[in-house]
Amino acid sequence: MRLVVVGNGMAGSRLVSEVRARDPHVRITVFGAESCRPYNRVLLSDVLAGGSRPDQVRLLDASWYAAHDVEAVFGDAVAHLDRETRHVVTASGRREPYDLLVLATGSDAVVPPIPGVDRAVPFRTLDDCARILDAAGRAGRAVVVGGGLLGVEAARGLAGRGLPVTLLHLAGHLMERQLDVEAGEVLGETLAGLGVEIRTGVSAEEVLEDGVRLAGGELVEGGLVVLACGVRPVTGLAAEAGLEVRRGVVVDDELRTDDPSIFAIGECAEHDGTVYGLVAPAWEQAAVAADVITGGKALYRGSRLVTRLKARSVELAAMGETHLTEEHAEVVRFSHRARGTYRKLVIRDGRLVGAILLGESDAVGTLTQLFDRGGPVPGDRAGLLFPGLSAAPVADSPTLMPDAATVCRCNDVTKGQIRACWEAGARDLAGVAAATRATTGCGTCRDAVEGIVGWLCEQEGSPV
Repeated sequence: MRLVVVGNGMAGSRLVSEVRARDPHVRITVFGAESCRPYNRVLLSDVLAGGSRPDQVRLLDASWYAAHDVEAVFGDAVAHLDRETRHVVTASGRREPYDLLVLATGSDAVVPPIPGVDRAVPFRTLDDCARILDAAGRAGRAVVVGGGLLGVEAARGLAGRGLPVTLLHLAGHLMERQLDVEAGEVLGETLAGLGVEIRTGVSAEEVLEDGVRLAGGELVEGGLVVLACGVRPVTGLAAEAGLEVRRGVVVDDELRTDDPSIFAIGECAEHDGTVYGLVAPAWEQAAVAADVITGGKALYRGSRLVTRLKARSVELAAMGETHLTEEHAEVVRFSHRARGTYRKLVIRDGRLVGAILLGESDAVGTLTQLFDRGGPVPGDRAGLLFPGLSAAPVADSPTLMPDAATVCRCNDVTKGQIRACWEAGARDLAGVAAATRATTGCGTCRDAVEGIVGWLCEQEGSPV
């Protein structure tokens, strides 16, 4: 069977490795528009902040493709799908036949149609990161346009390098998709304390050589302007080929499009009316599609989203329906703005359907497990927000955490799987990561995995 994968980013590269792990005989060709091998886009904010080098965010070594009999074509984007003859045609004119095709084309950065926007740098790719860092070395001040997840991470990363930053956001508060008003305000106050000036409710009208002009004429000065205005699914290939496209390429529970020989996964795919913009759903979809492609019976039923902010000195997790009010659900809330702390639980029919945890908290693991499983919420609501005040055991302690508890959400790795690979000989974080892929997504589970490995070593009496 000839499998062609269009897109070699986080979704496409994961699909290739999942298929090869299941079947050594499928002939695989993967096309990537970027000239470099795949990298972890989630960790670009770490590169911007100086916490990781570009070579540390690569996903697959160059030698992996040859060792696993996969043909990888870099820097030659697929330009046309010929469904009648089952070929893809690349920008260079190469025609590649397929029996099954997977679209993993991802998303493009949204670039607002305003004068001078070509002077700004989008924050989307590794090349964008390099351009931003190069310009940051010459700029006396930076402006970030867009106060969603990426914009906040970009602004914090640049501020952490000592560059004064102004963050502009059209909505009334930061990260309005994930956070309610008060949480967005507390986040803004936290960032202000870290050197980021926050301007909400403002519209960028023009990018100038020395900054951004707002509606009304005010100039926000900055020698570097970074765009973080959201992303848009790349669906042009699918639409041109006559596949059903709404916001994304429409797929069913097997991740097939309306052409049964073509699948779509990741940020370009729309399942049950939803387009997911996080890595965990893309990797879940890759696993399901790989099962189906290799003869399995797996189905994708959607993903439960947990957003984690990756910004130094800012702890934030948001999950589920965070905007529900007391009229529609039970809401438990605690706010201590002077400490940058905001915690909110949204409970409906005795189940946790949403939560916001801003500021350092030992409740993240417990609440994430409750949200993932959809199990009943304990009667002690305050104990959920403040585990240290409750007489109940803390579920995310390595000693008491059940083996079924999910530790790495991006890769769906449980404590039991970490224990199993430790017992098989992986006695450090690198070994566990290689065996289970834990910590290789957004990286926020690193401390938890290290804690479990350390605890297991202590039980045995071996060095950590």
